[in-house]
Amino acid sequence: MTTMMTKGNLLRAMAILCMGVAVSCKKSDVKTPEPPVDPPVGGGNTKQTPTTNRVELTNDSIFLYAQQVYYWNTTLPGYDAYEPRKYTSGSTNLDKYENNLFNLIKASNSPEYVSGSNSIKYSYIDDTDDNNVLSVLPARKSAVELSGIGNDIGLRAVSYIINDARAYLLFIVQVYDGSPADKAGLRRGDVIEKINGASVGANYDAEAALRAPLGSASVTIQGSNYADRKAFTKNLVKQTYKSSAVDTSAVLNVGGKKIGYLSFARFSELSASGSSSASSSDVNLDPAFAKFAAEGITDLVVDLRYNGGGYVETAKYMVNLIAPSTVKTTDVMFTEYFNQTMQKGQATILKNQPLLDRNGKLQYIEGRIATYFDIPYSETNPQNIARFEKKGPLTGVKNVTFIVAAGTASASELVINSLRPYVNVKIVGEKTYGKPIGFFPITIEKKYDVYFSLFETKNALGQGGYYGGMQPDAGYADEFDDPRYQFGDVRENYLSLALKTLGVQTAATTASTGQTLVSPKTMSLKGGGTVSVKTFTAGRIKPVRTGTDFVGMVATPKLK
Repeated sequence: MTTMMTKGNLLRAMAILCMGVAVSCKKSDVKTPEPPVDPPVGGGNTKQTPTTNRVELTNDSIFLYAQQVYYWNTTLPGYDAYEPRKYTSGSTNLDKYENNLFNLIKASNSPEYVSGSNSIKYSYIDDTDDNNVLSVLPARKSAVELSGIGNDIGLRAVSYIINDARAYLLFIVQVYDGSPADKAGLRRGDVIEKINGASVGANYDAEAALRAPLGSASVTIQGSNYADRKAFTKNLVKQTYKSSAVDTSAVLNVGGKKIGYLSFARFSELSASGSSSASSSDVNLDPAFAKFAAEGITDLVVDLRYNGGGYVETAKYMVNLIAPSTVKTTDVMFTEYFNQTMQKGQATILKNQPLLDRNGKLQYIEGRIATYFDIPYSETNPQNIARFEKKGPLTGVKNVTFIVAAGTASASELVINSLRPYVNVKIVGEKTYGKPIGFFPITIEKKYDVYFSLFETKNALGQGGYYGGMQPDAGYADEFDDPRYQFGDVRENYLSLALKTLGVQTAATTASTGQTLVSPKTMSLKGGGTVSVKTFTAGRIKPVRTGTDFVGMVATPKLK
C-alpha cells in the first residue's frame, strides 16, 4: 500500500501521493545503481548513443523512467522524437533537468500540464543536497515540514487588494504553533503596516521588495489587530521549532447544536506510526477527537483551507477517526491505480531503486537487495486497497462539512473523497487545487529525487479524477477567505457558511460567546472609509495567490 509523504530524505520505500507519510533515511546509507538503457515504451531510440556526459545520462534517465512509471506513460513521445539530451540550458544541472521534466510532461498532454502554463501541477525534482526535509513542489514550499518541524519566523501573511489602485492590507492569516511569531503573541487578524520601518500597503505591485524581509532570518514588523486595533511591534528571529498540525479544535455551541470544529494545517507524520491505524496514535488529533466524542457531536466542520496535503497514512488516520461506527473492515476507503506497465510487472527499470525499511536500511529477498520492482502495483492487490480500521471514540458523526480553498490539495482531497460514500459530506469555500495523484521518489545520481505522477486514487464508488479541483456545493462557493477573525470564530465567513450547511441560521448566537453568526458585508479601513467584502470585480478584496504552499501526498510501498 502506498502512502503520501514529504520529500527530501524520504525512504526509497515511500511513495508520495502529495498527501502522505514521511520517512527519512541518510543518502549515504543507500547505493543507488544507475538505470540500465532499457528500450523505450514506444518510438525509436537510435539517437541514444553511448555517452559519459553526466547531464546527458541524467536527462536520459528522466526520460527512460518516465516511459515505464509515469501514470500517463502511453502518451509520451519516443526517445528520438523527444531527444532528452537537448535540454542543456540553465545555470545549474537542476535547472537543466527541470527543463527536461517540464517539456516531457508538456509533451504528454496529461492533466498536470495546463495549456499556456510555465509550470506543471504535480511532478517535480528535488536536489537532496539542498533541502531541509521540506515537502515541496516547484516554487511551493511549506513553512513547516511534514515532520512538524519549522525553520522560519512562523507566520503566513497574505495581501488583500482593496481598490483599483492596488492598495492592500497585509494580513497575518495563520501563525504556526510554537513558532517565533506564536511566542511573540501574533495572531490571525493582525495587519502588518510596517516592515523594518518601511510602510507597506500603498501599492501591492510596487512593494515586493518591502515585503521580502518577511522571509529573512530576522525582521521587525509593526501594525495592529484588525478587530480590536491593538498595536504591536515585534522583532522576529528565524529559528527551528516543533509545530502541531492542529491550528484550532473546539466544540461550538450554536443554534441548539454541538458542532465539532477542527482547523488542520498539514497531514504531518503521526506521532506514533504503526502498521495500521489501529496500532498508531497521534498526540495532536487524538485529544481533539476524544473531546468531540465526550461532547456527543454528530456534526463536524474540518477546516482545510491552507492544507496542501502530506502523508497518506495520516489522511487515512483522520478518515478512520471521523468514520461512523457502521463502517466495516471490509469497506473500501480508496484504491490506488498505477499505469498498466507497472501493474503488469513490466517496469523493470525499478530494479535500480532499493526499497528501504522504515529505518532507512536495505531490505533483502533471498539474499538480494529488495527494490521497488518487488512491490505489487496491481489495482486488485490488497496492498493498493485501503480499507477502514475505525479509530477512536467518536462514532456518531453523520454530517461533515469541509472548508477548502485554492491551495487545498492531495491528502486533503483524499480525505474528502474517501468519506463521501459513508457520511453526508458538504464543501464550502473555493474550488480546490485538484490532485488525485500520488508518487514516490526516483533517485538519480544519488543526488536528485524525481517525483513523477505515479498513481491515481479513487474512493469506494470509483469516484476520482478531480484534476480540475473539487467544487464547493451549490450555494456555498465563496472567494472571501475572511482574515479578520480567528479560526473557530463563528463570525468568520467560511465557518459561517459551513454552519449554514449544518442547519445553523446566520442570525443565531453562540451560548458561550454570544457572537452573532453573520459576516459583515463591509470591511472598515484604518483612517476611515469602508470597502465591500463581497465585491470581487477589478480585484477588490481578493487575497493575492502566491503559490508558495506545499501541494501533495506521500505513500509508502511495501513488499509483496
